[in-house]
Amino acid sequence: MTIEQLSVFVENKSGKLVQVLKTLGGAGIDLRAMSIADTADFGILRLIVSEPDRARDILRDAGYVVILNSVLPLAVDDTPGSLAGVLEALSEAEIGVEYVYAFVAHGKSRAHVILRTTDDETAASVLSRRGVSFMSAGEILRTQ
Repeated sequence: MTIEQLSVFVENKSGKLVQVLKTLGGAGIDLRAMSIADTADFGILRLIVSEPDRARDILRDAGYVVILNSVLPLAVDDTPGSLAGVLEALSEAEIGVEYVYAFVAHGKSRAHVILRTTDDETAASVLSRRGVSFMSAGEILRTQ
């Protein structure tokens, strides 16, 4: 139930984010979701892309530090409190959430959420029992 996400360490200077995105775009890598968290010196750019392994290799060849890791792609009801219910289920199961970000899918009644937990396998089981829907890589990348 997990998909691959890139975490790219980017120097916190003007134009550095553009360079990463142009590198991927120039290679024909499609960006599907993105989040960035920054500090004074660097940012961690998290990306869901069309070809994660190839994107990792391209960015490493360009000199970036890149980590490929698994995340849970959720589709939750687009109603107030829905995400709180998902996170409550994980809290009750004592599963930590390392980070979360969401992205828009037009024309849907569902909100799409990327979730990184301390135990993805157990989290997926807990959330499945609660009726939470998961997205496939194909749904996110528009290949299905």
